[in-house]
This record gives sequence, structure tokens and C-alpha cells, in this order.
Amino acid sequence: MALGLILNLIQITLDYFSAKDAMEQDIRALIEISNSPASQIAYNIDVRLAEELLDGLLRHPATIDARIVDSDGQTMSAASQSSPISRYRWISDLLFGSSSVFSTELQVPQLQDLPLGHLVVTIDTWHYGWQFLQRAVNTFVIGLFKSLVLSVALLGIFYFVLTRPMLNVIEALSRVRASTPEKVRLPVPANHRFDEIGTMVGIINQHLEHMEGSVAQLRAAESAMKNYSSQLEQEVEDRTREISEKNQALQRGNRALVRAKEDAVRRARARANFLASMSHEIRTPLNGVLGMLGLALESEQDAGQRNRLEIALNAGESLLGLLNDILDISKVEAGKLNLENIPFSVRDLVEECSTLHAQQARRKHINLVNETDPMLPEQFLGDPTRTRQILNNLLSNAVKFTDDGHVRVRTTYSGGSLRMEVIDSGIGMSKEGLHRIFSPFSQADTDTTRLYGGTGLGLTLCRQLVERMHGQILVDSSEGAGTHFTVTLPLPVHEPAHPTLPEAAATRLCETGVAMAIPQDHPHRLAIESQLRAWAIPVRSASRHPKGILLVAAEPGDEECKAFADDWQGMGVILADSTGSVSSGRPGQFILPLPLRRTELYHCLCAAAGLPDSGTSEPLDQSTRSARTENQLTLLLVEDNQVNQLVASSLLKKLGHRVDHAENGQRALEALQKRRYDLVLMDCQMPVMDGYEATRAIRRNPEWQNLPIIAVTANVMQGDREDCLEAGMNDYITKPYKREELRAVIDRWAPNAPEPQADF
Repeated sequence: MALGLILNLIQITLDYFSAKDAMEQDIRALIEISNSPASQIAYNIDVRLAEELLDGLLRHPATIDARIVDSDGQTMSAASQSSPISRYRWISDLLFGSSSVFSTELQVPQLQDLPLGHLVVTIDTWHYGWQFLQRAVNTFVIGLFKSLVLSVALLGIFYFVLTRPMLNVIEALSRVRASTPEKVRLPVPANHRFDEIGTMVGIINQHLEHMEGSVAQLRAAESAMKNYSSQLEQEVEDRTREISEKNQALQRGNRALVRAKEDAVRRARARANFLASMSHEIRTPLNGVLGMLGLALESEQDAGQRNRLEIALNAGESLLGLLNDILDISKVEAGKLNLENIPFSVRDLVEECSTLHAQQARRKHINLVNETDPMLPEQFLGDPTRTRQILNNLLSNAVKFTDDGHVRVRTTYSGGSLRMEVIDSGIGMSKEGLHRIFSPFSQADTDTTRLYGGTGLGLTLCRQLVERMHGQILVDSSEGAGTHFTVTLPLPVHEPAHPTLPEAAATRLCETGVAMAIPQDHPHRLAIESQLRAWAIPVRSASRHPKGILLVAAEPGDEECKAFADDWQGMGVILADSTGSVSSGRPGQFILPLPLRRTELYHCLCAAAGLPDSGTSEPLDQSTRSARTENQLTLLLVEDNQVNQLVASSLLKKLGHRVDHAENGQRALEALQKRRYDLVLMDCQMPVMDGYEATRAIRRNPEWQNLPIIAVTANVMQGDREDCLEAGMNDYITKPYKREELRAVIDRWAPNAPEPQADF
């Protein structure tokens, strides 16, 4: 019966596809018949004949809408009628769809290339669906009846031919004893000796005979199994004893590993303490040396003496940088480097690093180009200090190993990752050198070390910092063809890009436009032009835009360029200075220092266009910096090193503040009881009473609860900032003393300054 039902469903399925094809062919034939008259009607634009033709098409039971559409998509004539309603219609719609649209292009044989429009016919599939449903129901009912009759007939035949003889065999089996089934033999049913049932009974009897022999073998095997079981128990006991002995040995090994781990942890802690002590002990005298050299430079007038002092200061700063690199690598390897996650501007960071290395590039007569994407988001969340450290190391190497050509720093953002590329045209590296450059104290080859110097720590630190920030650093280079470093950092966006200018400036600058007189092959042109176009400022050649703002590449000694700028009759002149030595005293001329800084470009454009406050307004929305305090403050400097006392006191006095000294925390408490101070600069490592204990003692006094205390220390290890916060200090700066850092922290915590956030 199931087979009959399956065959019926197959027949209905075939009929379904045949019905769909018949419907398609029927409508196609109807359209083909109507094509020629419709084409003539469309050609002659005969609306009356069109209505007659469409009314004729509606006489077809499936047609519900017919229309002639001209070549412009306008309906020339249309006729429609409503679809029939039936409670079984949903079945037809499910199988064939509710309606179907057919369209044919109208053409006159003599004018094949003349488009006349289309004949569009919409049919209701219910006419064909209802016919199919009737045939399907009839097929299914008749097939079901046939299957039922055949099933009853087969059941009767099977009963007499198979079922009754099988019941006799089953009855004989039911009389067998369960204890000895192999002893019985089944009788062969009458008249079934040579058919399938007789064969089956014979086979069963043969199996019973084999079963009898198998039972005897099984009993023999059971006896052997008992003997083997006793042997197996003995073997299991022996193996258990061996496993127990190995387990005891493994436990002894684990205890040895635990002791080794504890020993490694103790050595790591000792190493960290050694690094902290070494940092403090080395940096403290070095800070004094750098501070005294800085003070001497400020007062020295003799050029030769200043040159020698600058050489000594640069050497000391190089030594301090080397010490910082060694400590940073040690912190990363010891897992003691914490990363900040604060908002910062990558654009400002890249511009700052580019400007920092631009002077070194100018001395080597190479161009350092900043190609920051104008659509770069304004702020990211991450660690600006470590990002700056990575970029500074890459730029320093690029400038150092490039003797001719250029160094480009390219910054983009896509796919949730910040991409910084440093590309140079320097000496490049061999394939063997590429495998060594990220190893500590290694460079590409011995010639590089001999010719250019260096310790080989910068790239090692870059790789470790990038990996700690879950990023990737790649390098591509070949000998003599330059080097291409790519750093990818997955930094989330804190503030999206703001490519638009303020409305007043945008209107004026877009009306004025820029007359570009920088050569196409100038290395900085692409960066400048990209930023101008991002601001929607028109950029044209100087010859085609004589009234705009002239942007010209200025070089020292280029009299032709100078004369061209002096004779400019447009709005103003911007001199793009890539050498740092261009000056102009003429009114209406402004210097744009390169590498490009977006804010400097905006200021120059505003000044050249005559916009007010062009020197202070920002092109984008940026948070205003807190105003610096100009009041004279009374400060207490707690410092045990006399050289550092002298350096810090000199810097603070030059900032216009009064300074008192204390050699340790105990003297600081005594000084606070004698006099009121606006702010305390507290060293952390001092004899008698260190800075942490002194700060806790100060905070216990209710009168000094709001006294700002700034930690000043040479320690740079993990936990130093946390220890300062826990002790009650408000802020944290590291030695050596620097004027701008001191000014910033004093302005931030001066009594009249806005309330700052202690999230350093």
C-alpha cells in the first residue's frame, strides 16, 4: 500500500511539472498570437484596436490583466479583471504562485531596430491550479483504492501461503525446553518440504546441530577461561604495583618542579628588585648630570662652550635612552609592563614624532614626509607613550640608515586596526639580516654596526611592545632598495574623524581656493594636496588660478621662486619649508614648516585668506587645554640628592615660584608645621623617612588632606605609580627634571587650577 501511495505521489509530481509547463506554453502561445497585432497597434498607436485586442486576451480564463506599454514605459492601453475567489486557492498559490507576468517585445518586421514597447500579460494561476488539483485528487483517491484492494488480496494470499505454516513452526518451537534447546529438531510442514519454508526449517535444524557442538566447545572454553582469569588477576596485581611505584616517582618529580618554579619566582622577584634599584641608582646621578648641563646651556653665551655642552647633553640623553630601552625590555620579558588604555590622538602623535626627527633628517639632506590619512579618526583608546616609543624607534632607524632620498611615515585606519608604515630609501637589509634584527643586541650585519653604531635594542623593544598590544610588526627589505616597516595595532576608536572645517572658514577657503605651485615630484605634495581635498578646498595650478592662495615650495637660494611669490597678486602666499631655513619678512607671506602638521596648514590658510584668529583657532573640535597658572607659588622640594636639589630649584625658580628644601620625609613634616605650602614635590627613595611614609603621615593630618603631593622618582618599574597612589600622592613624574613637565604638573595641581583627574 505504501508503494502504491509513493507511485501515486510520483504521478502527481510529474503531473505538477507537466501542468506548469502546459501553463507556460499556453500563455506563450497566446502572447505569440497576439504579438503581431499588438506590434501593429503600437506602431499605429491605435487605442481602439488595442482595447479590442486586450479585451480578447481577457477572455482567456487565466488572464487578469493585459496592457501595452510603449518604449518610454508609459501604458498605451490596459484591461484587467478580478481574480476568482475559492477556499482552496491557497493551495494553488502555494504550488503555482498567485500570479505570473509575461512580457514580449513588440516589433514590426520591416523596422527591427525601432523599439515599440512591450505587451505585458498577467495571468491568474488559479485556472491551471484548479485543474491540477482536480486531477491530483482523482489520481490520489483512485490510487488509494487500488492499493487497498491489492493489499487485502496480498494479505489473504500471504496468510495461506506463509503465515499459517510459520505458525505451525512457531508452535513446535514453543514446546522446546529452555534448558536444552540444542536437543530439539523442528518438523517440516506438510506440502512445504521443497519450498522456502521447508528450506528454512532445514537450515534451522542444521544450526541446532551446530549449536549442540558449539555448546560443548563453550563449556570447554569456560573451564579454560577460569584458569586464565586467575592468571590475569595475578598480572593485574603486578601491574598495579608497578603503576603505584611510577605514581610515587611522578609525585616526587612534581614536587621537584614546584620547588623549581618557586625558585624561579624568587629569582624573578630578585631580578625585578635589582632592576628597580639599578634604575634608581643609575638614573639619580645621571639626572643630576643632565639637569646641570641643561642649566649650563641656558646661561652659556660662548658658542664653542655651548657646542661642547650640547654634545655632553646629547651623550647623556643617549645614555638615558639606552638605559630606558634596557629596562623596558627587561620589564616586558618579566611581564611587568602595564599598558594604559586612555584616549589619545594618533594624528598629533605622528606629527610630533615626525617633527622631532625632521631636524636630524634635514642634517642628512633627506626628506621626512608625513602622509597621514585625512580621514583618520581623531582619537583612539590605547597607550600613547608606548605607541610613540614604537614610532620614534622606527623613525630613528629609518633616518639613521638613509643617506639619500626620503623617509615616509604613512598612517591609515581600516578594518578596526591602526596601520603605521615607515618607508625609507636607505641601505636596506639582506634576507639573513631580516631574521636577526628583532633579536636583542643584534643588527642586520657587522658592517651596519661598524658604520652606523647602535645597540640593536630598538627593534627588539618595538616587537615586544607591539606583541603586548596584540598587534603585528612586519618588515620588507632588500639590500640597496630601502626598508618598509608595517605596524598594525587593534586600537578601538574613541572619537571618529572630523574632516570638515568650521563653517565660516570653509566658506571662505572654498571660495578662494589654493593655487598649487609645488612640483608634482615634490615629496610633500601628495600629503598637502590630500589634506586640502579632504577639506573640499579647490586645488588648481598657479597659472589657472591667479586670485587664489599661492602654495609654493620654498628653498633657500631659489630666487625664481622668491620672485614669483613676491609678485603674487592673489589672496596670500604660503611658503612650504622643508629645510627649516626659509624666512620671509614680506606681509601676506606665511611659512608652512614640513613635514606637514594639519593644524599648521590650517593656520596658514586662515592667515593667507584674512580670516580672524587664524593663529589660535583649531580646524577640528578639540578639547581645550587647561590654562596655565601665572601665580607665584610656594613649593616644598623634598629631595636627598644635592645635585638634583640644585637642578629642580633652578628650574622652579625660573618658572617664577618660591622653593624650600627638605632632605628627607622627617624634615618635610617639620617644614610643613612651620610654613604653609601650595604644593609638595616628593622624592620616593630617601634616608630616615622615605616619600611613601612621609606622604602617609601628611595625609593623617586633617589640615593637609587637600595639599597636592607630586611624586618625583627615578624608579620606572611596574607598581611604582600604584604605590604612589596608595600612599596618597596626587600625581607622578619621573626624573630627570624637565621644565615643561614641571610646569604642566604644577599648573595641573595649583590651588587655582581646575580639579584634575588622578588617572596617571
